[in-house]
Order: sequence, then C-alpha cells, then structure tokens
Amino acid sequence: MTVATIRLEGLTFQARHGVFKEEQRDGQKFVVDVTLSVMVDDAIRDDDHEKTVCYAAVTDCIADIMMTRPYRLIETVADRMARALLSRFEKISAVTLRVSKPDAPIAATFENVSVTVTHDRMRPVGFSLGSNQGARAEILHDAITRLGLEDGVQVTAISPLYETQPWGKMDQPAFLNLCVIGRTRLTPHALLRLCKETERQLGRMPGERWGPRLIDIDLLFVGDFHVQDHLLTLPHAHLSKRAFVLIPLADIAADVKISGKTVRQLLNELPREAGDVRPYRQFEDDA
Repeated sequence: MTVATIRLEGLTFQARHGVFKEEQRDGQKFVVDVTLSVMVDDAIRDDDHEKTVCYAAVTDCIADIMMTRPYRLIETVADRMARALLSRFEKISAVTLRVSKPDAPIAATFENVSVTVTHDRMRPVGFSLGSNQGARAEILHDAITRLGLEDGVQVTAISPLYETQPWGKMDQPAFLNLCVIGRTRLTPHALLRLCKETERQLGRMPGERWGPRLIDIDLLFVGDFHVQDHLLTLPHAHLSKRAFVLIPLADIAADVKISGKTVRQLLNELPREAGDVRPYRQFEDDA
C-alpha cells in the first residue's frame, strides 16, 4: 500500500470565530495548515488524478467550514474541518489539521495561537482464515500476526479455532478455521491486496477452486461498504451460507450487523446441515 502525505499550508481566511462579541462582529485572520494521508495506489497505477484527492476540493471543504458560521472555539473549527474531510474524501485515511489565530485578543506579546487535531479513519473489519495443509494452527497464528503488523490494521479480537469439513470440494483434509475482527483505515481493495500478499508470503500456491490450501484469508466485511466488481464482493458473497465463518464470527462479533442483520441472526438462520463445525482444542503443531 502506498500512502502519500499531502500538505496544504498557509490557507488564510478572514472569519468571525471567537469567544468575544467583537471577534464575531469584526472578524480576524485565521490560518489553516492541513496534512493528509492519502491512499494513492490506484492513482499511481493509472496515473489518474481523479483517483487521488483534489487540492482545490480540499480547500473548498475547509472554506465551507471556516466561512459558513461562527464558532466560539478554534478547537471546534479544527475538529469540524477534519471530520468533513474524512467524510467527503474516501481516499483520505488520516488528517492532521492546525487552525492558527495570529491576532488573538491576548494582553501579551506572542507570535501565534493555534490548535491541532488529528483524526484517523478507522472502520470495523472482519477476516476469515482457514488452513488444511501443513501445521495448520501455526500457519493461522502466523497469518494473524502478519495482518496485525500491517500499518492501518488493528486486530481487536480472535475467535477460537474450529475444525470443519471441507466446503465446495469434499475429498480433501479437514480445515482449521477462525475469524479475526479489528479496525482499519485501509480501503477494501487495499485490504484484499493485503490478504493475497499475506497468503503468498506464507507459501500459498495457485490451485483449484475450493481445493486444499495452506492458507486462505477471506475479507468478510469493511464497515458498511458494499462492493461488487471483478476483484471483490463485500460483504463476502458466501458469508451467510458458511457455518465455518458464522460460528467463529459469532464468538467475537455476534451483534455486528452485516447487510442489515446481526451475525447472530445470520447464524440462527443457517440450515443445520450447512456443515460439520466443531471446536478444536489441540494447539500443538498438527503437521
């Protein structure tokens, strides 16, 4: 994942923010400096300015907050701007924004008064992991470690292990499966690339669909994103049909809503014959 740091410095406005009546009546100078972390893989790949963040549009968004109405505190102004930028621009993963008030009514000699706020875009994320080759439990543990070390991903809960019968192609060894949930500032396609790269690093080779796998990492959901293209479907297309996903996911995220239903509801609606899934309690190397 490529993250560009974009800075707009010294954006200057005449506005009416302040505690005192004369500040809101007469106005004064405010200066805004903003630092954006922007995911630019798609823009770089296609050399396409529409796939990154438009500097003029960022400036317009800041100006809308600065000029639309007065606030008493520049802390409020800075916070509103940072939140507006994250809301409007999907490619922005983090914002650091400083609002300076160089002419603040202070009875002393000073150079500047400023407030800085930082906001990250962190969304809920869920993964399903499975292995039916080699040291299954060890491989899954290694995969979770790699996911958690990625900048922009925080692992917050890991389900127990379950041993499950194969799904889709039955003549192969049983799988170990688990689910992981966390928070992320990455886009869905960046997370998909992370999953595939982690599989590659752990030794997965191309093979038949639903065949034996050293490691399989599926992206289940990312916040309330709905994606359907030739690379990715979110929420995962088979999530509601797979006991080996819903059972471990319910252990750590039963109340999370996916497409309007909680994981608990999806699990309760799953037919009993959906698959043989049982807790796995042997944590030694099972190669």
